[in-house]
Amino acid sequence: MPDDRWLSILTKCIFQAGFNWKVIEAKWDGFEAAFDGFDVGRCAFMDDEKFDALLQDTRIVRNGTKIAAVRDNAAFLLDLRAEGGAGKVLGGWPSTDYVGLLDMLARRGSRLGGASAQYAMRFAGRDSFILSRDVTARLIAEGVIDKPATSKKAMAAVQQAFNTWMDQSGRSLTEISRVLAMSL
Repeated sequence: MPDDRWLSILTKCIFQAGFNWKVIEAKWDGFEAAFDGFDVGRCAFMDDEKFDALLQDTRIVRNGTKIAAVRDNAAFLLDLRAEGGAGKVLGGWPSTDYVGLLDMLARRGSRLGGASAQYAMRFAGRDSFILSRDVTARLIAEGVIDKPATSKKAMAAVQQAFNTWMDQSGRSLTEISRVLAMSL
């Protein structure tokens, strides 16, 4: 997948956080136009004039922090080129260390902590789990965690459980996540 599509997906998930997803979806063509088709180079080197114009652009949700995240994540994707590119790094990260990928995205990306990165990876089509309310409830019921996984220790326990279930079932993270979500 080209870098512009990675940036588009990351951006959509960031803007959907805290907003009605229907609002973002209805404006998405405007986002594509306003951010130059998510051209990574153009977004990474967005100057103050372009940034200020975006703050006034009614085609998008005008949230300065999230607009800045587009610029920062474009620069992050440019940095990944030295490591083989987003497709290799993000798409090729081993499922058995998905928590490591989420940690890397939170550290090196902008506004990619919490569920935003989880949804972005799922929407990008890579093998993933989403710690939704239902998945979390099932993990608690199974004794994997005792409350929503926010610590490194809890996330390691979640990864270990998913790895065990992948080994036992031959299913992917995505399939197991969906089964857990529907099993309450």
